[in-house]
Amino acid sequence: MQRTTQTSSWAGEDIASAVTRLEKQWAAAAKANDSAKIAPLLAEVFVDMDSDGTIHRKSQVLDRVKAEKWETFELSDIKVVVTGNIAIVNGVWHGKGTLADGKAVDAHERWLDTWHKNGKWQCMASASAPIQA
Repeated sequence: MQRTTQTSSWAGEDIASAVTRLEKQWAAAAKANDSAKIAPLLAEVFVDMDSDGTIHRKSQVLDRVKAEKWETFELSDIKVVVTGNIAIVNGVWHGKGTLADGKAVDAHERWLDTWHKNGKWQCMASASAPIQA
């Protein structure tokens, strides 16, 4: 598949750039423990699969965001493939901080998010896997 450069509703911004911007907003809000800014980015049917294989629904993800503390929460190597009203985004995440259960973490992971546009872009699914050193 190739990345398309379709125009979105953000003043001529192409879809890949728009969805990348949303991913970065999500990351900034997560680092700031701001679940209210993340909530509208996630579809009601959102499902997340963590790197350990556990599954979380939207409400669980938002609750975790409030409890986690991050020194580092960075996205890189973001790539977007668009087909119609679906955008598949993948990249690399580095996070260093404390999880909701109090466990310290310093992780590098690859992630894959599926975004759907139904009036506005929302993430429907997210999955991550650890990057092996």
